[in-house]
Amino acid sequence: MMLVWLIVIPLVAGMLAWLTARWSTQLPRWISLAAAVLDLVLTLVLWMRSGSAVAAGAATVWFAEVDWTWVPRFGIHFHLGVDGLSLLMLGLTCVLGLMSVLCSWTEIREQVGFFHFNLMWMLAGIAGVFLALDLFLFYFAWELMLIPMYFLIAIWGHERRIYAAIKFLLFTQLSGLLMLIAILALYFMHYQTTGVYTFQYGDLLGAQLTPEAERWIMLGFVLAFAVKLPVVPLHTWLSDAHSEAPTAGSVILAGLLLKTGAYGLLRFVLPLFPHAAHEVTPVALVLAVLGIAYGAVMAFAQTDLKRLVAYTSVSHLGFVLLGIFSWNPFGLQGAVMTMICHGLSTGALFILVGALQERTHTRDMDRMGGLWITVPRFSGAALFFALASLGLPGLGDFVGEFLVLLGAYQLSVGITVVAALGILASTLYALRMVQRVFHGENTQRWQLQDLSPREALIIAPMIAALLWLGLYPQPILNTFAPAMHNLLREANLPAVVWQKR
Repeated sequence: MMLVWLIVIPLVAGMLAWLTARWSTQLPRWISLAAAVLDLVLTLVLWMRSGSAVAAGAATVWFAEVDWTWVPRFGIHFHLGVDGLSLLMLGLTCVLGLMSVLCSWTEIREQVGFFHFNLMWMLAGIAGVFLALDLFLFYFAWELMLIPMYFLIAIWGHERRIYAAIKFLLFTQLSGLLMLIAILALYFMHYQTTGVYTFQYGDLLGAQLTPEAERWIMLGFVLAFAVKLPVVPLHTWLSDAHSEAPTAGSVILAGLLLKTGAYGLLRFVLPLFPHAAHEVTPVALVLAVLGIAYGAVMAFAQTDLKRLVAYTSVSHLGFVLLGIFSWNPFGLQGAVMTMICHGLSTGALFILVGALQERTHTRDMDRMGGLWITVPRFSGAALFFALASLGLPGLGDFVGEFLVLLGAYQLSVGITVVAALGILASTLYALRMVQRVFHGENTQRWQLQDLSPREALIIAPMIAALLWLGLYPQPILNTFAPAMHNLLREANLPAVVWQKR
């Protein structure tokens, strides 16, 4: 039942936050904070139990599972399950959800209850995406997480918020519609060969498809996940959404919503359509390195601090795509590590950018400079996360990108070289950001408040997590290992074969 509570708690908390706002603007904040903490505790309990199962050599694929019949006539189940991959994504969801509540404590002053309603329901939808083992339920959760993000951008965003919100909705809804068509096609084709209507993930893994049908159905899934990842050239909605979203919206968008695209590729595309996925691997590798290079160049060209951080996501998620389509343990481990560490480092950068915008009422780097003198602790934290973003050894992002490059090297030396140059480009934009914002002369005579205790409470655990992941990533790799080998087995690619290659 813990899997059900992980979704029910934020749903109930969102309703309570909205209802109690009529009496107090503080009650919604505390209710949402309590829900986020409770979900985090439940996830930690699941992680400890999974660790015991892995240590004991348990043969089961899923550490915990719930399967209730929902609409039996159509073969729809309320089926939730958690393995190492979904558990790690759940942990990231709970951590960033908690940080999002804390970072919006003073930023959101209007319609506080409705804001926290949308935030909590979006987190519930994201948790549902990571837990669903029924494709109808997965699509339901996929849509559930999008509508609240639209409202977060459209109501609490900045100057061009309506444009950014509509653009976000059009891209994600249209690509989601293609995925729905693909799910229904898979559903009916499986019925033609088995005589059974089912949306169950385990049943559809063995669907007998012609090569042409597999390619077309996979394309529907891939487009939905590529838009969310985002893959160049389907990325154009991202910079606008990030620029106009409130801080909490940017944190959830970069740290979690983009990861649902990568999760979808890992969970659905590789196992369900292994042959078609192999056929598109060369295209995916080229798009991955294109995203790495393009995101880095565009980040370097920005003067808007928030758009700069947004384009770094395009570059970092290129490494995730490269790792996924490396088809070997190094690449998959690197992709998951990069997903987690990017969520922490980029999420923290968005929190700091939001706090800086609250203080200065601008995101224009040309109007900044010399801030280290007036806000030294704030500047030191920004330097740390900028170094994490560029992949400094000893921090988590380095481990993820290094593993991705190891995996990519087994497929193509040329692709690996271009991807490595992307890391060099990330050094340029990260250090340029720090130099222009925090060093130099304070020409604007800024006198700002340094990190508050609440902000330090947000930043300190994220610093500690990136240090831990950089110095001792083994617990994460151990948690993911059973799921990784299961994914390779479902794709008919035993890990040992790829290690030999």
